[in-house]
Amino acid sequence: MSLPAVLTIAGSDPSGGAGIQADLKAFTALSCYGTSVITALTAQNTTGVRGVHACPPEFVQDQLESVLDDIDVFALKTGMLYDGATIRVVASTLKKYYSEKPLRLVCDPVCVSTSGHALLLDSALGSLIDEILPLATLITPNKSEAELILSHKQRKVTISSLADMTSASKELLTLGPRAVLLKGGHVTTTMKEVHELLEKDPAISVYKYGLLDENMNILQVALSEEDRISQLVVDVLQGSCGLGGEVGTSLFIRPRIESTSTHGTGCTLSTAIVCGLANGLTSNLFLLLPLWRLIAFCSVPEAVRNGTIYTYLGILHAFPVGAGHGPLNHTHSVVSRSVPRPCPRDRYPLTRALISSTASVWKEYVEHTFVKELGKGLLDKRCFVHFIKQDYHYLKYYARALALLAAKSTSFTAMATAMQSVQNVLHEISTNHKTFCTRWGVSEKELEETPESTATTAYGAYIMDIGFQCDTVKLNMALAACLLGYGEVGLWLADESKRPGSWVIMDESSNPYAPWIREYSGEMYQKAVEVGLATIEGIGSIAPVTEERFEEYVEIWRKCVMLEKGFWDMAIALS
Repeated sequence: MSLPAVLTIAGSDPSGGAGIQADLKAFTALSCYGTSVITALTAQNTTGVRGVHACPPEFVQDQLESVLDDIDVFALKTGMLYDGATIRVVASTLKKYYSEKPLRLVCDPVCVSTSGHALLLDSALGSLIDEILPLATLITPNKSEAELILSHKQRKVTISSLADMTSASKELLTLGPRAVLLKGGHVTTTMKEVHELLEKDPAISVYKYGLLDENMNILQVALSEEDRISQLVVDVLQGSCGLGGEVGTSLFIRPRIESTSTHGTGCTLSTAIVCGLANGLTSNLFLLLPLWRLIAFCSVPEAVRNGTIYTYLGILHAFPVGAGHGPLNHTHSVVSRSVPRPCPRDRYPLTRALISSTASVWKEYVEHTFVKELGKGLLDKRCFVHFIKQDYHYLKYYARALALLAAKSTSFTAMATAMQSVQNVLHEISTNHKTFCTRWGVSEKELEETPESTATTAYGAYIMDIGFQCDTVKLNMALAACLLGYGEVGLWLADESKRPGSWVIMDESSNPYAPWIREYSGEMYQKAVEVGLATIEGIGSIAPVTEERFEEYVEIWRKCVMLEKGFWDMAIALS
């Protein structure tokens, strides 16, 4: 296996969280062969920078030429360059070696440390702007660095909003780089601001990660108020980023994490982007690094998207180091995972990935005509009666499949969970289902004598087949779509009913189906949903969810969601 060679030209951090130490860790984690040129030695730790000792520019040149004479570097980055002489040496050497081949250069314009120590001399800023920025494929300034660079060019700006970031990124683009990624870690943003910006410019591309999207109410129930996502981090990419050289704006949106493990975040992000440019990659949002594929070209937005995901997860899965701002976890992706492990701030990554992978059919299921008419109280009585008769038959299949799950389980805890789920089904039949039948004049004899519809048999046979042929993991996956889906439908209708002038009627005198909504949005059913979510997420925490396994899970999940939708279709059609 051959790994693409990449290069970092930056300072050294003896505490290992930033600089070339962080870069080399990220290079390795992201399947690249890392090389380095040291521009300066620093004395620093997690609490701050104590001192800087610059390398002589001539020695920086010797290092750089030694690497480039011998190794074919696919992509590279600059970090801390410190002084003007070093900047000029780096720029002239890169021009010399890349005069006849593409230069994929990411410039992280490091100016000041988090603790306030200068990492770029004031006299060197002009050289950075004039010598390095025009060579760069991408520059990655944060708020302060962007303001400093623009002020040096007599374009004094204050960046305090998403709109400011968009304007500033366009200004930075005029300084010569092919693209600008203005990082939003120091700017508080909300989804309201995002929507306002998109209304003004619908052509803006949006890449979201880690956010709970529509029809994911079940994933929010167990969250505490402080864990509910309101504040966002939004990075703004501006520039010529595609194969055709088209200019555009892209937003990379993720939840803001309140963490002290942020030392070296900027270094790590630029490094991850370099790896994307070197490797080339074709992945979707849920296939996390290092599952990258070698192709001839990687677009800047794709490299940025995956770089931001890698860095975000590094913060999310960081462990404490030092007494100050510790480093992120660069090794979180060393074990190949298609879905990250659950953690306190992201409790349901596998379930979120399943729903997102089947978003279209999941929406059709949750927001089905049957559900909407039920919420309005306008559902034809015949359709609901047909539904509860067929649901009675389906629940027999469901309980039998749960009993199979108990029989296949190898621990008492798993057996107890499965048997409790069987008890929950029996409770539903003896109480709620019986109440609905009595209210709608359906006798037990009528339930038993009603023939199964094709949709009921198809769904029941599928989950039983999964139970007989597959392992407990896949059976859990097959059973989850029903449990979680009804929980989502109940919460969706209940939430809609709280909106001013809502179309959902919760007054039983006006909507005979209101008790059904209350049942599936209620505490008892939602506790069962929590157990189901914990079971699904337990799959990913026991062993890594590989790409192949994830595709198998998605296929089972999609099939069951389609069968659930087919169940609503059957009720509407009285078939």
